[in-house]
Amino acid sequence: MAKIAFIGLGNMGLPMAANLAKVGHQVSGCDVSEAALEAANKLGIEPAKTIEEAVASAEVVITMLPAGRHVITVWGTITAHASAGALLIDCSTIDVDSARKAHTMAEAASFLSLDAPVSGGTGGANAGTLTFMAGGTVEAFSKAKPLLEVMGAKIVHCGEAGAGQAAKICNNMILGISMLGVCEAFALGERLGLSHEALFAVASTSSGQCWSLTSYCPVPGPVPNSPANRDYAPGFAAQLMLKDLKLAQDAALATGASTPMGAQAQQLYSLFEKQGHGGRDFSAIIELLRDHQA
Repeated sequence: MAKIAFIGLGNMGLPMAANLAKVGHQVSGCDVSEAALEAANKLGIEPAKTIEEAVASAEVVITMLPAGRHVITVWGTITAHASAGALLIDCSTIDVDSARKAHTMAEAASFLSLDAPVSGGTGGANAGTLTFMAGGTVEAFSKAKPLLEVMGAKIVHCGEAGAGQAAKICNNMILGISMLGVCEAFALGERLGLSHEALFAVASTSSGQCWSLTSYCPVPGPVPNSPANRDYAPGFAAQLMLKDLKLAQDAALATGASTPMGAQAQQLYSLFEKQGHGGRDFSAIIELLRDHQA
């Protein structure tokens, strides 16, 4: 069993760290929130008052933080205080440039490192069924994989430094675009007098089939576990979808890629957030589309 420091015990980080502790790993956790540390303690995670304390004897350090600037700041502390030979894994969703900078910082301090963002939301984090998209050396990936398999069901090595983040933002751009298409279809179906159940029965077994429809249907009823049946409690919050779409557009601008549908998706989610819905599940954007059709 490994000694693991987990930095960032939010809605995703806490259940991920708890799954590691559940199988017997010695996990110390650090977070700016006292409430998060109290919750972690109840789940078998030893609270640490500082990052330095958390990483002092850790063999593996995992971070799950809001943005690239947080990762760079925290990794600066980690690389200065972690034990020699520790493996550093960042599971945050951040821009590719920041991910590569973090790898450079780790390499300069003689640490193996991996960018390993996740897909699967809070449900996947709790159930240990996340998908990990990893970027880094084969050596770092091989060392990290047994731990990632405790927290996830699908572990993919996408390439060298930053490749995990690249895969994540491309995947979530697909997700944002496809959810908008599904929402538009249901909003149109409502205007045409088509029941949700009838449209789902057809589209879920026809060419319209996609994850946004069959696993995360944006209307109540057809998929009992979708957030639509919980008044759109996330799930995956709209503000997080907007963050990922912005990352995708920044990457597109930097590389000269053409992503007009991704750009339109970002605009719609930005409007939805400005209307005060950023904390709701991203599938709740069907309400914005219904309003646009009024």
